[in-house]
Amino acid sequence: MTNLTAAVGGEFLLGGDLRINRLGFGAMRLVANSLEGPPRDPATGVAVLRRAVELGVNHIDTAGFYRLGGTCAHELIRRALWPHRDGVVIATKVGPLRDADGTFRGQATAAELRGLVEEDLRRLGVSRLDLVYLRAGGIGPDGSSVADRFAVLAELREAGLIRHLGVSNVGAAQLAEARSVAPVTAVQNHFHVQHVEDRQLLAECERSGIAYVPFFPLGGGSTPMDAAGVRAVAQRLSASVAQVSLAWLLAVSPVTLAIPGTGSVAHLEENVAAGGLRLDNGDLAKLGS
Repeated sequence: MTNLTAAVGGEFLLGGDLRINRLGFGAMRLVANSLEGPPRDPATGVAVLRRAVELGVNHIDTAGFYRLGGTCAHELIRRALWPHRDGVVIATKVGPLRDADGTFRGQATAAELRGLVEEDLRRLGVSRLDLVYLRAGGIGPDGSSVADRFAVLAELREAGLIRHLGVSNVGAAQLAEARSVAPVTAVQNHFHVQHVEDRQLLAECERSGIAYVPFFPLGGGSTPMDAAGVRAVAQRLSASVAQVSLAWLLAVSPVTLAIPGTGSVAHLEENVAAGGLRLDNGDLAKLGS
């Protein structure tokens, strides 16, 4: 059991008014280890969430399409944290459409987005969403225009249903397009110590004070986090490869927010403890920084 809390990884002022710890939590694995299943016992997800908040995690990333069968991440969050969620920022994503049987069926149109936001409000049991990302494309930006869809979210923000807006899975042109419509508080893209193609967009976020929130911070199961440099640093610090990967995300830029997900209390505690690692210049060189 860790004695460290998420505060050890430092803070970030999201959108200029929401102070959160940079080490947060991704809710996808609460429902199942992958979007395909098999499902977890919902009680396990509730226990993980409650322990996360005990450990100072106050930024939880979720999505309406994080569901399997009769279990939905939003409803686990509501069950675990309400009515005692003071200070916990909930971020959600809209865009991908998913049927009840789990089949993805493309992207929501501008006209469909309001319904997705209203469903998130209902399932989370809140009157306003802290942060809503427009999630575009699949895994990797598709280059499509986001202006019309982002404008819908901007209207909902003006109506008081959303506090801050973000974009996910976008390229530089899409980010610029969204920013021409309304302020962008956060970008959520594919990025980790062994997948760094997004460095230029990260640099733009840093210049603009926009939070950069990597999805698949530990590879997402598709990239083993076992490069020689990562292993060498882990050995020096007597830490796990996952912990070094998270520490690197926090070290690579002051605007990165880590959101590792898990369905295990033990893994959660290991991830939170990663915020206490301090990488020196030699470590960063081994990790390609």
